[in-house]
Amino acid sequence: MLIRAGYEVGLDLQSPSAMILLLFLEPARAGTVRRPGRLETEPRAEIEEFTDIFGNHSGRTFAPAGRITFRNDMVVEDSGESDPQSPDAVQHPVQYLPTETLPYLLSSRYCAVDTYLNDLAWQNFGGAMSGWERVGAVCDFVHDRLKFDYLRARSTRSALEAYEEETGVCRDFTHLAITLCRSLNIPARYATGYLGDIGVPPADSPMDFSAWFEVYLGDRWHTFDARHNVPRIGRIVMARGRDASDCAITTTFGPNSLGTFKVWTDEVTEI
Repeated sequence: MLIRAGYEVGLDLQSPSAMILLLFLEPARAGTVRRPGRLETEPRAEIEEFTDIFGNHSGRTFAPAGRITFRNDMVVEDSGESDPQSPDAVQHPVQYLPTETLPYLLSSRYCAVDTYLNDLAWQNFGGAMSGWERVGAVCDFVHDRLKFDYLRARSTRSALEAYEEETGVCRDFTHLAITLCRSLNIPARYATGYLGDIGVPPADSPMDFSAWFEVYLGDRWHTFDARHNVPRIGRIVMARGRDASDCAITTTFGPNSLGTFKVWTDEVTEI
C-alpha cells in the first residue's frame, strides 16, 4: 500500500525566534519512503537536524519575525495490515523490566500517576486480568469515558482533567490511557504521527496529526489507540515521548500564533 502524507504549517512570529521541529518521520520508516519529501520553509531558513533524547529525528532553526511556513509531501509504503495484535503478551514485574522502559512508568507533564487516577486504576483494573487484557480494558474504559470533541481541544488539559471533564481530542484519550497504564506498572509512551481514514468511513473533522500510545509487554512495544479503540491501517510514526510535551510538532521560543494548518494522509495507487 502507498500512502501520500504531508503537511503545511504556518506560524506567525512576533519576533525572531528559535524553534525545535519534530516534522520528520521516525528513523525506522526511512527505508519505506518511496517518493522522498523534503522539509521546506518559506521564507527559507537553515535547519540543523539532530536526534533527541527519545530517538526522534528532530530539527532546530532560528526564524525571522513574521509568517514562516513549513511544508513536506511524500509517499510512504505501508504493509496495509492493521495494528498487530498479541493477546498473549504478558506484563512483567517492575524489577524485571528493561532499564530503558522505566522512565515510562513515571509521572510526566500531562500524565501524573500519583493522583486520584492511581487508585482508580487499581480499583478498576487491578484484579485477575494482566498484560494485553488489562491494557485492552483500560482502552475500553477511556474510549467510553471521553467524548471526542475537536472544538473543545485545549493544549493544557491533563489526564486527570480529561477524566473529570469527560471530553477531549486524541491526545487527551492518549494521556488518560497512558496514566492508567503507568499506574498499573505498565510502561506506556506517547506516539504521534499520521493516521488517515484508510479502511474506515471518513471522519467529519479536519485531518490532523494523530496521537496514540505504546505499551511494553512481553519483549517489545505494542500499539494501542484509546480514541478509536479498534486496530487501524496506515499508522506512520513521527515522534515518541513521555507525553505530548515531548512530541510537539513545533516548539517556538517566543510569542507566536498559528496561521495555517493542513495535514493529508491518503492512500494512493502510484508514486
